[in-house]
Amino acid sequence: MSDLMNTYLACWNETDPAARRTLIDQHWTEQASYSDPMAQVRGRDAVDATIGAVQDQFPGFVFTPAGPVDAHHRQARFTWGLGPADAEPVIVGFDVVVTDDDGRIDSVLGFLDKVPA
Repeated sequence: MSDLMNTYLACWNETDPAARRTLIDQHWTEQASYSDPMAQVRGRDAVDATIGAVQDQFPGFVFTPAGPVDAHHRQARFTWGLGPADAEPVIVGFDVVVTDDDGRIDSVLGFLDKVPA
């Protein structure tokens, strides 16, 4: 399941819109849902727009893994950090990702553990 985390974070880190959309189309189901304290969306278009909005809000920041993946059945949870490359993350959260039978992301529940004041 660490491959799932790496693929998921790659989607969030891809700043080229066409390349990001290719990743989303390849690794997310058509009606995937994403929910965190700031957004609740459904479908690849909305996921893509949400990722783009986060990148616009935090230009130059990258998502990095911040611990191991805990997984069972078709679900995984992991902690991530968001901040400048090669620096301490300014935001830390964890996501629970549920996949379909083919291993594509179908649902994400995101939580924020550390946010700037």
